Amino acid sequence: MDATTPGLLSPDVLDRADVRAALIEHDFAAVFTLIKKWGGLSQNRIASACQLTPGKVSTIINRSQRVTSFEVVCRIADGLRVPGSLLGLAPRPWEGAHHPAQQDQPDAPGDRPDADEIPWRPDATVDLATHLTRSDLVMDRRALTRALAGAAVTGAALLDSLEGWLVPAASVPGQRRPGRLGMREVEELETTARAFRQWDHRYGGGLRRKAVLGQLAEVSGALDDHQAPAVADRLYRVMAQLAGTAATMAWDSGLQRRAQDYYRLALRAAHAGGDVVFGANVLAGMARQMLYRDRPDDALQLIHLAQEGARDGIGPRARAMLHTREAWAYAAQGRFAGFQRATTKAAEDLADAGADDDEPYWIAYFDEAELAGVTGGRLLDLARTDPRRHATHAADEIRTALAFRGPEAGRSHALDRIGLAECQFLAGDIRAAAAETTLAVQAARGTQSGRVRAQLGQLYPYTVGHSASRPVREARDSIRDLLSS
Repeated sequence: MDATTPGLLSPDVLDRADVRAALIEHDFAAVFTLIKKWGGLSQNRIASACQLTPGKVSTIINRSQRVTSFEVVCRIADGLRVPGSLLGLAPRPWEGAHHPAQQDQPDAPGDRPDADEIPWRPDATVDLATHLTRSDLVMDRRALTRALAGAAVTGAALLDSLEGWLVPAASVPGQRRPGRLGMREVEELETTARAFRQWDHRYGGGLRRKAVLGQLAEVSGALDDHQAPAVADRLYRVMAQLAGTAATMAWDSGLQRRAQDYYRLALRAAHAGGDVVFGANVLAGMARQMLYRDRPDDALQLIHLAQEGARDGIGPRARAMLHTREAWAYAAQGRFAGFQRATTKAAEDLADAGADDDEPYWIAYFDEAELAGVTGGRLLDLARTDPRRHATHAADEIRTALAFRGPEAGRSHALDRIGLAECQFLAGDIRAAAAETTLAVQAARGTQSGRVRAQLGQLYPYTVGHSASRPVREARDSIRDLLSS
């Protein structure tokens, strides 16, 4: 269909409240059902217009398959002539009568990907950010419930979609509206992004997620204009940091697929802004998500992708962080020798990082305390299957982390406390374990992190079966009280 083709749907259909609600929520099962009813379109006509197979439309309608691909959402918008604003997209090229600046910008040949993936191009990254933030900001309870059920992509479907990280960013075809943002405004945005990131690192949880998304939408809007190259590069870097923070907040809120969507956006924004170091950090975040999802092979591939893409520009502190994620994957695979080798490399790289190094501010958190905490946590993973060999060593590392960082570390401090309590249970020191559990619950009350609560939930079974021990009963009650609040 070209810009002169009339839409398949009458304005009356698109003006219906139920149709608009379904479009805003990306509930395409409801969208297709409603336009069949009110628009008089058959499944075959819908499939043809949206470049889908009739079978695909059928599986969408019966809810056995969901539309999660940005590219497919765009095909539906263009095929059915649904204004971009109703789907959280930027105005579509065929809306040129209302957006003259975009009227002469049809898609160039080859712009659309062969698979369900958007191209690694800066303007496509802006469109992706606009889509994600708009759909997220209007998410209601039903949409939130569906998002909570969404599983993260794994395996080849995930890894192949990230290969564009290793090639230079493609140029933008044509120009958007002229922008007038100056460096002072960019610096203010950078300060805001930094504040959000530091708040999330300390407290966790999703209490400020909508604020981050609002700021991300503002940056997306600024990049939708044609800014000066130096301004645009820094804006993409701000977008990457905000998207990375949105990803960890979504993860802490239990939104696994949404977190992955924002990680992907962060990686693309870092790629567009030429920030390979932060891009490597994003991939490390994605690897950590895979590790929590018991996908160590995927995690290891993501870390190797990060190391390959940032090989020439990464500093010792960030390099050490990547080695700890690598060690984590090896531990999850049961490869203790690989775990030791990667952990040793991390310690060596961290020793090379000086206090006055010029690495980015966001990697400053990775210090001796973080290395000890991560190492202790991975030894704890190993101790769950071989407590005699690893439990004491894990407890020693976690105590080192606690000695370096106190309650002000927020989420990390709480996770350290929970880990140490589990080490004591595994070592058989029930009295010490009960005392550590009490401290862990106290620390957990200071954070809204879903991960902290999930770890407490894993600690709870250790407190069962010790009914004769009053300290353990009290510790068990304190966990139950917190998790039920």
